Amino acid sequence: MSENKSPIKYFLSGGFGGICTVLAGHPLDTIKVRLQTMPLPAAGQAPLYAGTLDCAKKTIAREGFRGLYKGMSAPITGVAPIFAVSFFGFGLGKRLQQKTPDEELNYTQLFAAGAFSGIFTTTVMAPGERIKCLLQIQQGGNSPQKYNGMVDCAKQLYAEGGMRSIYKGAFATLLRDVPASGMYFLTYEYIQRALAPKEGEKKDASIGLLGTIFAGGMAGIANWAIGMPADVLKSRLQTAPEGTYPNGIRDVFRELMRREGPLALYKGVTPVMLRAFPANAACFIGVEVFMKFLNVVAPGL
Repeated sequence: MSENKSPIKYFLSGGFGGICTVLAGHPLDTIKVRLQTMPLPAAGQAPLYAGTLDCAKKTIAREGFRGLYKGMSAPITGVAPIFAVSFFGFGLGKRLQQKTPDEELNYTQLFAAGAFSGIFTTTVMAPGERIKCLLQIQQGGNSPQKYNGMVDCAKQLYAEGGMRSIYKGAFATLLRDVPASGMYFLTYEYIQRALAPKEGEKKDASIGLLGTIFAGGMAGIANWAIGMPADVLKSRLQTAPEGTYPNGIRDVFRELMRREGPLALYKGVTPVMLRAFPANAACFIGVEVFMKFLNVVAPGL
C-alpha cells in the first residue's frame, strides 16, 4: 500500500476488506472456537472432537452447513467498523511517523504503526468477540440453546453483569491484537516491497494480483502465529461461566498450564492457519480494490 494514502481512505477500504474476510473465513473460525473451548474428556473417553475435520463433520451432521456460520451476525455487524478502525489506526500510525506524506517507513516503524492499530480495534472488537464465541460454542441438535442470536446474547450478558460482562476478555483481546497487528501489517508490507517490480521493470497486473494474494495470506498466518496463545486464553475466559476465573486471564493461564500444558496455547491452530491465508488474502484484495476505487472517485479524500 502506498505511503501517501490518507487515514480516511484506509478506514473506508479496511471496512470493505473486513467484510471480504468474514465471508471467506467464518466457518473455520467456528471450528477453531469449538476446538479451543471443548471440555476435557473424562478418563478413558474420547475427546468431543478428534480434530479440525472431525469437528467440521460433526457440526454439519448435527446442525447442517449453516452451523459453520453460527455467530456470524456479530462479526458481520462489527467487522466493517473493526477492520475500518484497524486500517485507520495503521494509516494514522504511519502518518504520525512520517516527516513528509511520501516518506517510506522502515520495518520497525511499520510494525509500530500496526501495533498502534491493535489498540484501536480492541475497543470495538472485544464485545463482538465475546458474543461470537458464546454463539459458536452452542451445540445444535437436541441441545438447549441459551442464546437466540446476537441481540439476545447481548441483552442477557448486559442483564447478568452490565457493560463489564459484555467487555469480558477485553484485556486478553488487547494482548492478542497489539503484537499480532504489528506483525500483520509488517508482513504484508515486507512481502509487497519484496515482490514489487524493480526500477525500469514493466508492471504486470496478474503478478500484482498474485502478489497481493500471497502477501495478504502470509500476513494472516504471521498474525495468528503471534496472536494464537492469547486468543486461546481469550476464548476460554469469554465463554466461561461468571466467577470461574476471578483474576481474569491470569487464572485462565494458570489452569491451562496445570491441566493441559503449553501445547494447549495452540489449540485450534489448524483451522486458524487454514482460514488465515484465504481470509486475509480476500481482505487485502478487497482493501486494494476499494483503495483504487476511492482514488478514482475521490482523489482528494
